[in-house]
Amino acid sequence: MDILSKISTYNDFKKLDIKELPELADELRKFVINVISKNGGHLASNLGIVELAIALLYTFNLPYDKIIWDVGHQSYIHKILTDRKDKFPTIRQINGISGFPKREESIYDVFGTGHSSTSISAGIGIATGRDLLNEGFKVVSVIGDGSLTAGIALEALNYSGAVDRDFIVVLNDNEMSISKNVGGLASYLNRIMTGKVITKIRDDIKRTLQLIPGGVGESLRKFIKHAETSVKGFVIPPGIIFEELGYQYVGPVDGHNIDLLLETFDNVRFLNKPVLVHVYTTKGKGYEFAENSPTKFHGIGAFKIETGVSKKKSSVPTYTEIFSHTISKIAKSNEKIVAITAAMPSGTGLEKFAKEFPDRCFDVGISEQHGVTFAAGLATQGFIPVVAIYSTFLQRAYDMIVHDVALQNLHVIFALDRAGIVGEDGPTHHGLFDISYLRHIPNMILMAPKDENELQHMLFTATKLNQPVAIRYPRGTGAGVNLDTEFKVIDIGRCEVIQEGSKVLVISVGHLFNEVLSAVESFGNDVELINLRFIKPLDKILIDKLKRFENIIVVEENVKAGGAGSAILEFAADNNIFQFKNFKILGIEDKFVEHGTQNYLREKYGLNSENIKSVIKGVLNGWN
Repeated sequence: MDILSKISTYNDFKKLDIKELPELADELRKFVINVISKNGGHLASNLGIVELAIALLYTFNLPYDKIIWDVGHQSYIHKILTDRKDKFPTIRQINGISGFPKREESIYDVFGTGHSSTSISAGIGIATGRDLLNEGFKVVSVIGDGSLTAGIALEALNYSGAVDRDFIVVLNDNEMSISKNVGGLASYLNRIMTGKVITKIRDDIKRTLQLIPGGVGESLRKFIKHAETSVKGFVIPPGIIFEELGYQYVGPVDGHNIDLLLETFDNVRFLNKPVLVHVYTTKGKGYEFAENSPTKFHGIGAFKIETGVSKKKSSVPTYTEIFSHTISKIAKSNEKIVAITAAMPSGTGLEKFAKEFPDRCFDVGISEQHGVTFAAGLATQGFIPVVAIYSTFLQRAYDMIVHDVALQNLHVIFALDRAGIVGEDGPTHHGLFDISYLRHIPNMILMAPKDENELQHMLFTATKLNQPVAIRYPRGTGAGVNLDTEFKVIDIGRCEVIQEGSKVLVISVGHLFNEVLSAVESFGNDVELINLRFIKPLDKILIDKLKRFENIIVVEENVKAGGAGSAILEFAADNNIFQFKNFKILGIEDKFVEHGTQNYLREKYGLNSENIKSVIKGVLNGWN
């Protein structure tokens, strides 16, 4: 790695000769592949953006100029070239650098991102602040074509084009390709349309025409503008939309041609108006397995570089796989079942359903809000929509859950994958808030299975109800229990008494059950163990249990504020039960949880069997 070895800092990178940049791109790809093969991470998107990232960081002057990377799945090259090359092997590792832009990590990370489609809103906000402060730096928001489908991105485009500020959006389009003849012509038009001379001529003509009296100048200006748009639109149809929103459209540009990218960005940084640069790239560029399977290599665990095969594969199915199998099986006997995903059919396990029932599976793009209200509309027609969205992403559709689903008491099932601690993706992806943001909504039923067998029964039960239902389950493999071949309906609100005892009542919420069970086994009949199953509604049997015990321990993988423990305390107060000596909630304190392995984070935050055992022992010994 002759070129990359010269770089330790961003200033080192800026000193490189332009002729060295293509070789640097090749070396960066090899470097990223090597690290991610060991650590896991987002590979395909970062391989596809190598030349684009190089060109942006080379043209603009960071940290004075500001670059916002949407989602952050595509920020690895940015991190390597901005003083973090030596730390990059620690990415997504405990105490290592984050897999996403993070303001606390570097002055070069302008805006923290982990959820998609926020870069344009953040960018125009930064540009507005710049103008209010009379500063002169440039602001560039990089967004993918998938992220552009979200409502917030379209709202931001609508607003930012209208306010006419100096602002650049780079649309990284990695789903389409350009044929050679169109690419060459587009490159030629791009150079003409963005050159400094032609830009000055256009602005001079515009000002001159406006001076002609009687509205003639304005008519001529509109005619010329119409003619220009027609020619550009004939060759590059996407440009019309962005031009109408107030942007000067530039592109399409070959996102792997460094010389062309440098020329383009060098031109557009002098335009001083809203500009959208449309760049075409290939996901997984430079690594055959990622190019052929970009979805698989979007987010991947450790793998063998030579074969692209994952290094670890458990024989125990994941919760996602159980969901996938179960919902497809249920749908075979119930034609009213439909499934909805927000651009994640693979991540949520709906690929199998989509293949078996293509007319009943709907991918709405990165549009969680639309997806939920779309489901509500389907429910009014007698269908039973199953909305499969990660816990952390469903937060984006909160108002739709309340207003469009729950208020109308519609039968929509929310399958909340990745509930609880997710792991290496960190605070933007942990699903630690869903109990708190769902359980207080009227008409909502909220379940949490203790294992994968209970998950399939809960899904089946949810299809038999006639109101909103949410089922939260974690990332990763299940407990490895045997699966019942026939589904059964669980009594709504009924908890499960696992072990009876006399001194301490331990209430386990969801998939932490095995950790809790392991912890209580050594205490015999001193400890009573309950699998809560339903966070809402709570079982009336709890009234007698709560009255009988002075020592209560609730274990949940959610923030404590507004979680299951809070629900049980409220339930006790409503039933005039106040005699507790100890009421302990083992959950997440009032903070955002960092990245790290699931096991490490559960141990750190006291949600492993050893800590649970220690707490039970302390209660039995009279410790507070």
